Amino acid sequence: MPKKLELLDIPASVPRLGNTFTQWLGCKVLQFMGWTFEGEYPPHKKFVAAVAPHTSNWDFVIGMASVFALRLKLSFFGKHSIFIWPFAGLLKKFGGIPIERSRSHGLVAQLAEKFEQSEYLMLAMAPEGTRSKVEQWKSGFLQIANQANVPLLLIYFDFKRKVVGFGPCYPVSDDLDVEMQKVRDFYANVTAKYPQKS
Repeated sequence: MPKKLELLDIPASVPRLGNTFTQWLGCKVLQFMGWTFEGEYPPHKKFVAAVAPHTSNWDFVIGMASVFALRLKLSFFGKHSIFIWPFAGLLKKFGGIPIERSRSHGLVAQLAEKFEQSEYLMLAMAPEGTRSKVEQWKSGFLQIANQANVPLLLIYFDFKRKVVGFGPCYPVSDDLDVEMQKVRDFYANVTAKYPQKS
């Protein structure tokens, strides 16, 4: 019998989403798969969250189960191809934003403006930008946090320990090369589902 999942304390200032059923569902999925939480959730109403490593579709399953379990109001990008019936409505309700990756939309400037106009916006992004192996992480998440003047939260899925972790939340400087190295150093000891793609 899997042990009870211990949830994180979520500050009262943080916007919430979902209900008793979705929270129960998220907890049951994580509990069945043997996952736990660690770290602290920040009290901020606006931030960019880097979620890594991203090497498998299981990352999405673990991520959505975590969002349900903690009743988080996170927004996230997804390939437009996953926004299909009967899941499209549910994905959008829980913060999904479909994007067409084959085109450039000036997303950094648009999202910086969206942050400025929003009372709250917690945007989760995968630094790799894809499940496939990449030689260099994309800096869009850093650019958005820097231009929007919002902090960066580091979230990780460690498949070796089966832990969803919430790491530091801090401001991003103008030196994106230095900031990227800090992020890569943080994730260096986190084990992906498929480490060879990480």
